[in-house]
Amino acid sequence: MKSNTMRRLNKTLIFLAFIFAAGYPGESRAQLFPNLGGQRTGTAALQFLKIGTSARATGMGESFVAVSDDITSLYWNPAGLVQFNDMGVTFSYTQWFVDTKLGNFGGVYQFGGGNAIGLSVTSLQTEDMKVTTEFQPQGTGEYFKFSDLAVGLSFAKRMTEQFSFGATIKYVREELGVLKMEGVLGDLATFYRTGLGTSRFAIVISNFGGQVSPSGEAPLVNGSTASSFQKFPPPTSFQLGFAIEPYQNKENRITTSVQLNSPTDNAENLSFGVEYAYKEFLMFRGGYKVNVDAENFSAGIGLKFPISFANASLDYSVANYRALGLAQRFTLNVLMPNK
Repeated sequence: MKSNTMRRLNKTLIFLAFIFAAGYPGESRAQLFPNLGGQRTGTAALQFLKIGTSARATGMGESFVAVSDDITSLYWNPAGLVQFNDMGVTFSYTQWFVDTKLGNFGGVYQFGGGNAIGLSVTSLQTEDMKVTTEFQPQGTGEYFKFSDLAVGLSFAKRMTEQFSFGATIKYVREELGVLKMEGVLGDLATFYRTGLGTSRFAIVISNFGGQVSPSGEAPLVNGSTASSFQKFPPPTSFQLGFAIEPYQNKENRITTSVQLNSPTDNAENLSFGVEYAYKEFLMFRGGYKVNVDAENFSAGIGLKFPISFANASLDYSVANYRALGLAQRFTLNVLMPNK
């Protein structure tokens, strides 16, 4: 029995080695990951949905769909909501670029021994900006604001000890001055424990739905208004992830993950992540993305600690964007045991 298990584990490790080799920079990577989707860049709307909201996941290079075992699964993989037994809330703050801030709130309730529901709210805001025209480049005296909002309702069910399913339906809205764009999108997700050690893999299809277009009337320079606008698809993405703990004992845990991302509005890419935990109290994380022009490495740290009525965790991460600099994220989770 042990020999069969070792053979299966070796096959898994060989598969992972192939995936890592495919991500290695150089001619081989160009052959395996050609920029076939690069021409689709900028073809989807509602781009704020692609900004990761959890410091733990972003610290691991956003290679997280197969790791999803905490409350931040609300964003990454709703099937992960039944991979833990606690109920609670999560708060995330992202210091984005150009004075843009992204906030996220979520709550999860466990019930029925293998079922969970969750609510999430994500909001992106900018500072007030001047209204300028061709003839008044310094401003007209008026101001406008750009804002995004997503409200999601999630459900997850543990079908067996190994397989879980999850789904999210969300209302999304984007406002730019007098124009507004809104729609309803969905996520579908699975989570499967292979039985080979701690290995598991997950498949997620996120942000799928119909096309959206702005509504409202925009003033033009000649004094007329425009009220008819082009429709755009949402930023739908397919993610396939694999995670495993290559080393684990009572005091130490190392979690590794690899994830293939296939967005509809860009080229396919790979992300890698690692997390080291000491006594499940202090965590260090790192991540790297391959075939992503804007972003490469990320890192993070986390703490878990008890409070009077619950258990809490505080996470911080930085992600490097080549042209823009570092994006910082903070996440606070408060979980209460489900007795």
